[in-house]
Amino acid sequence: MHQLYATSATSRKKISPRGAFLGLCEEGLVKGIPAGQYNASKDHKAYALQAAALLAEGTRSWSTSALWQAVTNDPEKKHSSQMDVVLALWKNGLIVRK
Repeated sequence: MHQLYATSATSRKKISPRGAFLGLCEEGLVKGIPAGQYNASKDHKAYALQAAALLAEGTRSWSTSALWQAVTNDPEKKHSSQMDVVLALWKNGLIVRK
């Protein structure tokens, strides 16, 4: 996360991206991290899991905003970097495909 938010301590402490990351970890979807209880937010975990599933389909290339709209289906809802975390993990080959 430090690379994503290197200049903003406030951004690094945001709950939303942390919840997305921990949600993926809980399900054993992050390479090198065993599944377990990591206290992820239920909502942020759900967004991350849906995003990971869409990426795994491999049917298209996703932007942060397009991925967010696909997982929330709510044009009014603002994202809080959850998709940034999922996409960064995906692009670096750190999401395990199940």
